[in-house]
Order: sequence, then C-alpha cells, then structure tokens
Amino acid sequence: MIYIGVTGWGDHDCLYPWPISPKDKLKEYAGHFPAVEVDSAFYAIQPKRNAVKWVSETPNSFQFIVKAYQGMTGHMRGDIPFESKPQMFQAFKESLEPYQEKDKLAMVLFQFPPWFDCRRENVEYLRWCRQEMGDVPCALEFRHQSWFTPQYRQRTLDFMTAEKWIHSICDEPQSGEGSIPVVLHSTDTEKVLVRFHGRNTYGWQKRNAENWRDVRYLYRYNYEELLEWAGWIKKLATDCSHVYLLFNNNSGGDAADNAKEMINILQIEYEGLAPRQLDLF
Repeated sequence: MIYIGVTGWGDHDCLYPWPISPKDKLKEYAGHFPAVEVDSAFYAIQPKRNAVKWVSETPNSFQFIVKAYQGMTGHMRGDIPFESKPQMFQAFKESLEPYQEKDKLAMVLFQFPPWFDCRRENVEYLRWCRQEMGDVPCALEFRHQSWFTPQYRQRTLDFMTAEKWIHSICDEPQSGEGSIPVVLHSTDTEKVLVRFHGRNTYGWQKRNAENWRDVRYLYRYNYEELLEWAGWIKKLATDCSHVYLLFNNNSGGDAADNAKEMINILQIEYEGLAPRQLDLF
C-alpha cells in the first residue's frame, strides 16, 4: 500500500477552493489524501482532545504521521518545560493514545537537526529514544551528512534495522553537511517513509535569513522528477508493505499539487476517502 499526503492540512489552498473554517479543513483534506503529517506536535505536545477530534474527523483507514516534539529531538533552545526527559517522553506518548486506539498512528517521526551528527553520544541518545518509545513505530530522519558518508552509511542502516527505526528517506537540496543524500533503503519490512522537501538549494542555505521559512521549501517538482521517483517508490513497495510519501514543499503552495500528480503517475485510486464538498459551480 502506498499512502500519499502532505505535511499539515492548513496551508494547502488548492484543496479548499472557497473560504473554509480552519476547524473544518482536516475533514475536507481527508477527501483528497489518505495520510497526513501532524507537524503541530513538533512545536507543542498536543492535548489529547485535539487528537480525539482529528481521529473522529477522518475515515477509518486514514493514517497520521505525528512529528516528535522539538524537545525530544534537540531543536529546542534552552531548557525543556518538563522536570525530566523521561517525563517529556511520557507526556508525548500519552498524547498518541487517541490515534493508537483507532489504529490510525502510522508512525512518529523523529527529525533531528543539522547539528545532530554521527558521533557516539548521539548514537546512544537514539538508542535511548527508541527504548523510551517502546512499541510505538518510529521513523528516523537525519539532517547531517555524516550519517551517510561512505564510512558510516551501512553501519547507520544496520543500526536503524537493529533498533527498529523506520527509515525516513529524503529528497532535499544537496547543500553541504546540513543535508543528506537520497538513500533508497528500507530498514523495516512493514513501513518506510519518503519526505519531499524540494530542491531549492538557495533557500536551504538561507536558514539565518528573516524569511528563511518562506523560501526553504519553495520548490515545485516537475513531471520528470516525479516520474523518476515513481520508479524508486515502486521498488520500495516490493521491499516494504507500506510506503508513506509526504510532500513538504509548502512555501509556494506546491505540495498538494505535487502529491496529486504523484498519485496520477502511480495510477493509484484510493478507496474510503472522506466525502468531498461539491464545487460551487
């Protein structure tokens, strides 16, 4: 099964052709795609009531990829707002319960920052994170090139397999140490994740600019680029039962369009999507 979606459901105007309340967007989104990334969980551990609402608004087969809280992945500046890291992890795991109860949690995505490089203390932290998460399916995404240098590439993949990390494969600008190459390898026979960040090298390098969030993911994949990826995705699908694709090139409103184009290229017809509102005309 190949699940295709985008990161978040609030910023994709092409899916909502007329004014719609933010609280109703997920219901409409679920008429287009069978999966979504909950990126709000990165900024704050979400109260259970939010997950209860989101689960109730989506079809039975709908899947959520929940992004790990920033305090868990080392993005947060300063102290975490918890007495301890185990307490933080426990609070996050409790926030996942509504998804789990309805079998709608595809995985939790641990995306580590560009300064999280391949060194012993970071390997040990990854091992600790995986132990803390227990039987929750977890994907791992790096942003530092050192994990996939020729010296460490196979060892990184072997470690992820042994520790039961789902591989988050990235398509992103190749711009020095703060980006990783495409590594087409699944570390889990059940699930693999592919995230499309775009190929805006200039924007990727402007992290310290005032508007860096606006330009970092400003990119629209062309047909040839998506077609190449379609071949790779089909190969991944022969090695893995469930392949999840998330388009994160949101800055210019391109993610949803590219996701739909990929659905067409792969000739997927999803069943069980939510009913969609009729067009005005």
